Amino acid sequence: MFSTTGSYSVVARSMLNGALLAFEEISRSFPDLRLEPVVVNPGGDLARYAEHSRQMISNGIRHVVGCYTSSSRKEVIPCFEKYDALLWYPSHYEGFETSNNVIYTGASPNQHVLPLVRYMLANFGSNAFCVGSNYIWAWENNRIFREAMTAQGGRVLAERYIAIGDTEFGQVVDAILSARPDFVFNNLIGESAYAFFRAFRSACRERGIDQAAQIPIASCTLSEPELEEIGHEMVDGHLSSSVYFSSLKTPANKAFTKAYEQSFPNGPAASADAEASYIAVQLLARALSAAGTDEVSAVKNAVARQRLSAPQGEVWIDPQTFHAWLTPRIGRSNQKARFDVIVEEAGPIQPDPYLVQSSPRYAVVSHTPNLRVAK
Repeated sequence: MFSTTGSYSVVARSMLNGALLAFEEISRSFPDLRLEPVVVNPGGDLARYAEHSRQMISNGIRHVVGCYTSSSRKEVIPCFEKYDALLWYPSHYEGFETSNNVIYTGASPNQHVLPLVRYMLANFGSNAFCVGSNYIWAWENNRIFREAMTAQGGRVLAERYIAIGDTEFGQVVDAILSARPDFVFNNLIGESAYAFFRAFRSACRERGIDQAAQIPIASCTLSEPELEEIGHEMVDGHLSSSVYFSSLKTPANKAFTKAYEQSFPNGPAASADAEASYIAVQLLARALSAAGTDEVSAVKNAVARQRLSAPQGEVWIDPQTFHAWLTPRIGRSNQKARFDVIVEEAGPIQPDPYLVQSSPRYAVVSHTPNLRVAK
């Protein structure tokens, strides 16, 4: 269930591609298991997510891989809880949620926001300006970011929110340049994000500012398909905190990107959300095979025992939170619309969706980062 049309369709199409690639591989790897994908497109319309969910579940489907935005996920969870189906949610998100009917294969806030705060404070300065799309992802992510910054001696100078799909950024850009922060924290999505990157780079050039060096934009959402949308002259020097980049030089990722490009030569490019969708389907297949049934409680019990050699590295589901252990990384975009990985954790870290173990409210956190410079 991905919105392959609408304002954030580029990322959603890469997510669908990642899921479908996993279905192709499962048909070869699990000959005794028959999985048949049913694909629906809500078109970015929030009401249609709930409608599609009810229709799929009423047709006997118990497992749905889907949703990109947090608003769409929250829209469908009541339906999955009411009818006891399982949503496999394959996107980074803001945390502070749990449901007996959701498996989260994307990054939690301690796996993307907190590593980014540490990196930006250490390398660029203590003053940030936040921009975001006007919905729960940006509101909550900026809250976590603000608390983490404040706890470690930084400041958020201002926050600005834009309607999803809005592409007019003149006033926002002027406000940023007047405040002159050390960096911008971006939580815009879809077409709004692409327009902002172009507008901000252009405005900086007109003023003789080297935007990437002097006021870099840091994100937890920016991925390879979106770099391709920004445009050649605007694409380099942007920072992204993620658990996956298509440039990772692991055997598993080389095999994944080769298969992805062969199956989907017209794109969009592989991304963290595409990999999270791929992981969701792969774990679902393994759990179904181990459980011998599609019954939700049995599948949940089985998935907590699975380990997957994913493109990003080893991944498994935490049995307490049903969020994934993942490996945080930070990348810098280049002229080829890809990311150079500049730092990464040595291995997967435990998800902490409620930031109980790694609260940004305190300067000393229980998780000591083990980031190393990527070679």
